[in-house]
Amino acid sequence: MEKDKKENLKDENKNNKPVKVEKKKKEKKERKPSRFIQMIKKKWLIDGTKTIILVLVLIAVFLAINTVLHNLDLAPIDFSQEKLYTLTDESKEKVKNIDKDVHIYFVGYTDEDSNLDLAKQYHNANEKITAEAVDVNNRPDLADKYGIESGMQGIIVECGEKSQVLSASDLYTYDTTTYEQISIAEEKLTSAIMSVTTDDVPKVYFLEGYSSFSLNQNMYLLSMYLENEIYEVDTLDVLSVGNIPEDCDTLVITTPTKDFDDIATKSITDYINRGGNILWLNAAVVNEQDFPNVNSILAMYGVEPFTVGTIRETDTSKMLSNSPDLIIPELEYSEVTKDLYNTTGAIFVNATKINVNEDGLEDLKVNKVDLAKTSEGAYFRTNFNNQQNGAVEGEETGSFLVGAELDKTIKEANEETGEKEVTSKLVIYGENYFISDYQLSQNSQYGAIQLGYNRDLMLNSISYLVDRPEDITARKSTGTVTYNATEQQDTIIRITIFAVPILIVLIGIIVWQVRRRKK
Repeated sequence: MEKDKKENLKDENKNNKPVKVEKKKKEKKERKPSRFIQMIKKKWLIDGTKTIILVLVLIAVFLAINTVLHNLDLAPIDFSQEKLYTLTDESKEKVKNIDKDVHIYFVGYTDEDSNLDLAKQYHNANEKITAEAVDVNNRPDLADKYGIESGMQGIIVECGEKSQVLSASDLYTYDTTTYEQISIAEEKLTSAIMSVTTDDVPKVYFLEGYSSFSLNQNMYLLSMYLENEIYEVDTLDVLSVGNIPEDCDTLVITTPTKDFDDIATKSITDYINRGGNILWLNAAVVNEQDFPNVNSILAMYGVEPFTVGTIRETDTSKMLSNSPDLIIPELEYSEVTKDLYNTTGAIFVNATKINVNEDGLEDLKVNKVDLAKTSEGAYFRTNFNNQQNGAVEGEETGSFLVGAELDKTIKEANEETGEKEVTSKLVIYGENYFISDYQLSQNSQYGAIQLGYNRDLMLNSISYLVDRPEDITARKSTGTVTYNATEQQDTIIRITIFAVPILIVLIGIIVWQVRRRKK
């Protein structure tokens, strides 16, 4: 009996197995592929002619999409951190109101040139600006007019009778330490466009003969940036000329290392009294100075003589690399700094304090606006042999003024005679190195002017002095090009580079397998 039961159980198990297999087969049959896939397999992939037609349709769709995108003239995707291949909002703002036709001819360039792509983006900001690549052999008129020979490259920015020619080398500069090529294409192109469409170009003179800071030696980068901003820049030897030229819109005075002589003093005084504007840069004073003529000029605006000493910080958030003498002053909100307000700010090197006689400003008819101040934790060190961090007994502490703008009323407006008000503006900083070519260390890749917002603060100050508020803006960095894609952009790039080709290969294999099995 026991043996019979076991045999019956085996038979039942045998009978159950086919049932499960049949059930699985049935479930498998019920899982039908989608109609779309079935249609592709049956109607297109099996028939060789239709397969070819399908491939041609896909290619046609791809070409059509590519043509549409090309006609839209979209800006190229720019993953460089400095956005060197995308036109900045500042340039778009500058050119948007130009009401004259501007033509940019890239002679000897191809349509694939990245700088030409950048130039074409001006058309999106203002339809009156066009850019194109031209063959000098097809435009002999341009070759004759501008002296461009076959095989040469040149960029012609033309507006009516006014024009400016840029060479390929004008679009780049080089880091003096690393010899790395740095693009300044946008600055040069925007500058050229504004130059040929602007009637008046401000003139900036740098006073020479009284300072170790020379425009040609220590502040070459500043000169280059000013020219990019559509300024005429020149040096002034007042002893030779005898006065400040009438076309001077702003006079730049850098840290005096000797007193002004009588000719310079009278010339600068006369310049102020006729409404001239001054940018004054003064590095920290390390020795006692007896500069009565220099101090008399400063006194016209209520500024007291500079004293020996340098400002040091204790707030680590207001210094660079934990160096107390590399301070990051707080920028106050003003006409000069409003577009830099709440940024990381400028970096000052061995700054000194600006002392203003507040009580005498009203009598001098001077109005003061603070531009930059240190934190309350700063201190003023007069003993340079003391290397201790933190203020010691006897050292002045608190918030120090390191940047100010002072408006002096020279003549009141007179409604009866129709005479307009005459004012003289002084923008003064207790620092000079911050806009120089001076490098903080031998390993530094940039001059001090390229640190933080140093360049912008300086250019904005000059724009204010020459009454060009529309140019007061933050500018594109022209430093090293670095790749800085977001996580999403990085994913898209990786999919495009790797996933798409792999997908195409897989589809090809599947198609081949399907057709092979159907034979």
